[in-house]
Amino acid sequence: MAVNGARRHGARNARAAAGFLLPFAALFLLTFVAPIGYALYQSLLKPERSGPLGLGGTTTAFAGLSNYTHALQDGRFLAGFGRVLLFAAVQIPLMILLATALALLLEAASARWVGFFRTAYFLPYGVPGVIASILWGFLYVPGISPLVEMAQAAGWDVNFLSRGTVLWSIANIVTWQFTGYNMLVLIAQLKAVPQELYEAARIDGAGSWQIARHIKLALIRPALVLTTVFSIIGTVQLFAEPMVLKPLASVIDSGYTPNLHAYHEAFKSNDQHVAAAEAVLIALVACVLSFGFLRLVGRRGDGDGRRDGGGSGA
Repeated sequence: MAVNGARRHGARNARAAAGFLLPFAALFLLTFVAPIGYALYQSLLKPERSGPLGLGGTTTAFAGLSNYTHALQDGRFLAGFGRVLLFAAVQIPLMILLATALALLLEAASARWVGFFRTAYFLPYGVPGVIASILWGFLYVPGISPLVEMAQAAGWDVNFLSRGTVLWSIANIVTWQFTGYNMLVLIAQLKAVPQELYEAARIDGAGSWQIARHIKLALIRPALVLTTVFSIIGTVQLFAEPMVLKPLASVIDSGYTPNLHAYHEAFKSNDQHVAAAEAVLIALVACVLSFGFLRLVGRRGDGDGRRDGGGSGA
């Protein structure tokens, strides 16, 4: 009887677990797996026209990998990838460094008005990307921008929307918007650090800089990795900022970023199959960069662990 009771108890637990998991599984399939599957399906199709001059109607046929070949042979699409990779190489380290500095400063023992500054730094994240781009657009356009007027008054000829500077103007918008979000992620990790570690370090004579460098930075490493991965994914999908600034800057064309090019193919050229192939390629690049970064960080962590272990053994 004890065995039967245990089995019934296990069955009830399994049903309860399934009841909790089913809503999540349904939403996951509906909002994640299904769109990816549909994009893959659309990327393997192409329209075929029949009749004289193609006026006999349009049917959908299997295209194989021809849409992917077309996307990879498009120079503007590939140039967009090069542009966002350059963007990521400069903007992501700068943003993570700034978010880390703010998190460490706000969590310092002598910090004052922590709640106010934490809210102030986080507020830009609450502004939608489109609105943030419009706000900064007013600060970039010559003739109405107080920043341009002040620069010209100081003798500087500044054009935030020129070919050489518009990418970094976009980077400024992204940094302004997401630094506070990354800062809160890092602060949450710092809150999880036991205070006893800090007290023990102070007893051993460690100063604030040594605690921040050798304890805080080491223990928030998982949060730094997480925020960097999220930033990489977001950078590859860069869309809202160049889309909003496009009417203001003639150098931003329909292929300025890969996502912008896919949007143009889908809704301007009415070629949703090529756009689907480009969307799949964008997702693949984001996955490769993210997992590549995680692998690189993991190797460095293993190397540090072996060196530490070797030092302890010695």
